[in-house]
Amino acid sequence: MTEIFNRSEFKQTRKDLRNNPTKAEALLWTVLKGKKLDGNKFRRQYGVGIYVIDFYCTKKKLAVEIDGEVHDSKESREHDIVRDKFIRQFGIRILRFSNEDVERNIKGVLERILKELNLSDNHPLPPTL
Repeated sequence: MTEIFNRSEFKQTRKDLRNNPTKAEALLWTVLKGKKLDGNKFRRQYGVGIYVIDFYCTKKKLAVEIDGEVHDSKESREHDIVRDKFIRQFGIRILRFSNEDVERNIKGVLERILKELNLSDNHPLPPTL
């Protein structure tokens, strides 16, 4: 399915994003990498179509997005709605947190992510096309 996931024409974009994380992304990655969060493997800057997800657990089909101030504008919110609708069509669930959430309450963010990961264990997603 390379025509949808991690498309080669966006490889450099994903690499640049991985090499230049925000403070909040770097902080969250220290906890998610290496299966540190309850044995769940997350990937950074995972491509879905023309979009890039900050963190993605492929096994549980869970995306975690960290939103900075740029996401506060009306245009950005409208873009996020379109983006999320596209991503969700592949059975991917999306959690969104602000930079401030991650920087000030990492424990709460991790608890919410774990809760969502555990929900997928109890309610498997239907197969996707």
